[in-house]
Amino acid sequence: MKDPRIEKLAKNLINYSVQLQKGEKVLIENFGLQRELVTALVKEAYAAGGYPFVLLKDHQVDRVLLVGAQEEQFNMMADFEANVMAKMDAYIGLRSGDNINEQADVPDDKMKIHGNSIGKKVHRDIRVPKTKWVVLRYPTSSMAQLAKMSTEGFENFYFDVCNLDYGKMDQAMDSLVDLMNRTDKVHIVGPGTDLTFSIKDIPAIKCAGRLNIPDGEVYTAPVRDSVNGILTYNTPSPYQGFTFENVKLTFKDGKIVEAESNDTERINKIFDTDEGARYIGEFAIGVNPFILNPMQDILFDEKIAGSFHFTPGQCYDEAFNGNHSNIHWDMVNIQRPEYGGGEIYFDDVLIRKDGLFVVPELEGLNPDNLK
Repeated sequence: MKDPRIEKLAKNLINYSVQLQKGEKVLIENFGLQRELVTALVKEAYAAGGYPFVLLKDHQVDRVLLVGAQEEQFNMMADFEANVMAKMDAYIGLRSGDNINEQADVPDDKMKIHGNSIGKKVHRDIRVPKTKWVVLRYPTSSMAQLAKMSTEGFENFYFDVCNLDYGKMDQAMDSLVDLMNRTDKVHIVGPGTDLTFSIKDIPAIKCAGRLNIPDGEVYTAPVRDSVNGILTYNTPSPYQGFTFENVKLTFKDGKIVEAESNDTERINKIFDTDEGARYIGEFAIGVNPFILNPMQDILFDEKIAGSFHFTPGQCYDEAFNGNHSNIHWDMVNIQRPEYGGGEIYFDDVLIRKDGLFVVPELEGLNPDNLK
């Protein structure tokens, strides 16, 4: 029996997220061989009058390729994929897998080869700025384990989250976008956190189901050299196959001058990737009412209701602060009471306390008003 929730998701991705039009080409890239959703996406693309193209990949195969990677080889692979991506009008990236740590033993220098070739030439240079794109996960037993849920329970959660009324969320975000665009100074406080920075004249961008599924964030970027203070992240943060915990960053004039975690040496190697890796490329506020707890999957965790993320590395062109890097590492802090609470101030005015917006124009983004 076909799951009607899959067909609804496919319809939303084609018609709402990438808004595929007649005659447009869409690349459907799937890590993990999730045939049901890929098949449904192909059918919906045809129904919209578009031309679907499918690229299937596998995490275990990708790991073996990375372990033996040579720069010339990956540059050729990047040229091949870039040639395809350049012909696309839209892109849907579907990720799934049985092991989030599949790349944990891939050497750092090999991961850099991938980031400098396929990561840059295909995705940062073409896909992100030049296509209508959306990226999503697909529910697996591994994801259910990370979320500490049964497989069936996680599937129900997944479709609640992914088939949310994103049009309603989109409208509710307008007030937050407007306020952020009028804000200069941001002050965030909480357990182990006292952080200040400016977002003056850097655009705020709403994310309501067009770039990520699940979605639910409004992002901007700090003025590059304005960040000062201490930030302690209270959620696990997987990166390059390793899960970092108890991450504490100290900033001075925008730069991460001290970094601590459950593997301090390893995290500092990441921040030494390039100059921009020690500066922040994104500040975002999460509002998805169905996502409440971290599950070590950033597409979910960065949207947690009552959270914010503060991202070392590359900024987005839409919220440009001049920072460039081969990394973009979204790390999350949750400010709801069960996670220790916290407050966000815009120009010395309290706008969110313990994960709930407290100014009338933003109350539409509180969980009870978005479900």
